[in-house]
Formats: sequence, structure tokens, C-alpha cells
Amino acid sequence: MYNNLKPILESELAAAKENGTYKVERVLESAQGREIKVGRKKYLNFCANNYLGLSGTELLEKASEKAVKKWGFGLASVRFICGTQTVHKDLERAVAGLVGAEDAVLYSSCFMANVGLFQTFFGAEDVIISDELNHASIIDAVRLSKASREIYKHMDMNDLEEKLKASAGKRLRVIATDGVYSMDGDIAPLKEICDLADKYDALVMVDDAHATGVMGKNGGGTPEHCGVVRRVDFITGTFGKALGGAGGAFIATRKEAAEYLRNRSRAYLFSNSLDTAVAGTSLFVINHLKKHPEFRERLWENTKLFRELMKKNGFAVPNAQHPITPIMLGDEKKAVEMAKALFDEGIYVIGFAFPVVPKGKARIRVQISAAHTKEDIESAVEKFTKVGKKFGVV
Repeated sequence: MYNNLKPILESELAAAKENGTYKVERVLESAQGREIKVGRKKYLNFCANNYLGLSGTELLEKASEKAVKKWGFGLASVRFICGTQTVHKDLERAVAGLVGAEDAVLYSSCFMANVGLFQTFFGAEDVIISDELNHASIIDAVRLSKASREIYKHMDMNDLEEKLKASAGKRLRVIATDGVYSMDGDIAPLKEICDLADKYDALVMVDDAHATGVMGKNGGGTPEHCGVVRRVDFITGTFGKALGGAGGAFIATRKEAAEYLRNRSRAYLFSNSLDTAVAGTSLFVINHLKKHPEFRERLWENTKLFRELMKKNGFAVPNAQHPITPIMLGDEKKAVEMAKALFDEGIYVIGFAFPVVPKGKARIRVQISAAHTKEDIESAVEKFTKVGKKFGVV
């Protein structure tokens, strides 16, 4: 049968290469950081989720070594059989405290946390009302549940209210949203969402992968930033971005909901315990950041500088104030080819095109880190301007 599948795949891949949507994975020959090595050349890295600049550092290397030395490499089992250690419980308490929840449950990835959440709590009698630009993990997780699905226009509170009114007969209603949208860097209006949830007796779920450790006075994420701590029922997030960059994730929620997840969530019950290096290092990062707010302070200084300089030089930069900074180009081939040209100039960025973003909304997504220096940012803007002129962007 593969003889029937092969020509279909070849045709689709050839079309993707032609229209600029084919994705190439470059192989890094160094640790993650502000500067990375591809082949024999070093590049300034502006496309990692390493917001606080901690991934690849000696600080985390030592924390990881210490965790493995104390707890071993892994548990070779799911948690309810023989796989929960003190480090897992300590991490759950720490991350719940960080985001302002009563309890938290660990997962292997935020994708699996979203799958575990929707599959566990919502069935055929319920409805999930989801923002149209939510992350693919929310979209797929909702599809895998048996609940009804309703999509509201991106951050459109009037449309959300209409969807809430129309679903009045359902047993449970939950509003699902990203905290920060990964392609645009815009921040969900959580206060307005929570107000509507209160008005129509709905639950609120926030995927805060790009905000945990970053947004809010204490790094508690978008609920803290928007002043709705304790009003959000479910927060999913990851340790694989700002909190070290390795992987692993959590669902932070009320006490009873966490207990239910530990008993009923298939993505939790049938997955190995989070490995000890990630668990121990993530716990170290959360505690370390309490004493070192300068990481977030430097991140916001860098973000402000980059956005201001890019706008000054004529680039189309949305107004959302997040380290995710999309440089809007529209044309898909131009976005991909311009990213390649920047790569040749020593700037590592990626062009995003359909289906990762909607057609006509291609962009180069730049991600700022606390590890970047002022000189790094000025150099990146200089190279963007040089390449942008060649492509007629500025």
C-alpha cells in the first residue's frame, strides 16, 4: 500500500517547497542560548522561547546534575504505580504557588496537559467555547474530547457573549483561550473573559505557556498580569519555555479538580513520571526567580528597545507588548526567503507561513530574551534593515 501513499506525499512536499510552506529543521551544534552554532558558524539567536535566558546556562546545568544525583535519572513508571518522588510534589506546590492556584498536576508536555484537561472533564453534555486563534494543542485537545465545540472570533467579547447565550442548555460551559498568542504576542483580555464567565456561569481555561515566568509582577502569568488570579479555573503551562527550556508541563487548578485529574486523566495516568532532571531543575528555576527579578526586568527592557528600533526603521510591528515580536510581511515566500537572508547575515530567525499562520499573514517571528545584550539587539535591527531594503519591505 505504501506505493499508493508515496506519490501523494511526494506531490504534497513538492507543493510545500514551491509555495514557501516547507519547513526545514536546522541542526544546532551547541547549547541553547543568545548565541548558537549551526555547522561551523555562530548566530545570534532570535527565535527561541528562552525568554529569561536560562536555557543552556551553567546555572541550570548544575541544578540538573544535582537533581539527577539525588533522585536518579528516571522512574521507569507512571506515578500512581511507583513513580512519585518528593521532587514532583514539591514542584507541583511551587508552580501552583507561582500562578496562584490551589494545586497542580505535572504532565510530559503542555500539549498533553491540554489533552488531559479536556478529555477528563468535558463530555457530550458540555460545550467548549474556544478562541479562533488558540494554539494547535487546544484545538486538537478539544477535538479529542466528546464535548460540543464553539469558536468565537479572536478576542471578540461580543461574539464570545453570543456563544455563551446560545449554549445556555449545556451542563458545563468552558471558555478556552491562550494567555499569550504565540504567533502575534497579543494578550487575552482575561478580565473581560472572567466577567463574562461569571455572568453566564462558565468555567475559564487559559493556556499560559508563553506567559508563565514572564508576565505579571512575580512571573505568575497572564492571570496575574490581568488581575484575575483565582478567577481562572484551569491554567496549563510549561517548564519548556521561560522556566528553563527543557520540557514538562502542568495543569494548575482547584484542589478537587487536581485530585480528579490524578484519578481520571489518561494522559497523566498512562505516561511516565516527569524525569527528575526536568523536575528538579524547574523547581530550582521557580525558587531562583523569586530572588532575581532582574531577569524579567532585563527581558522587558530588551523587548521595548527592539520594538522601538524596528518601528523607527519602518517595519510593521504590532503593538502587543510581549517578547514575541512578529514582523508582518504578508507574502509567504518573502517571509521564508527573508529569514534565509537574515540567516546568511548571522541572525537566526524563522519565517512563519500557512498553515502555522493564516494565509496572507506570513511573518518573521522574533523572540527576545533576557540574555540578549543591547549590542545584540542593535545588530539584529541593523541586519533586518539591510535585508528588508533588499526585499522592498522598508
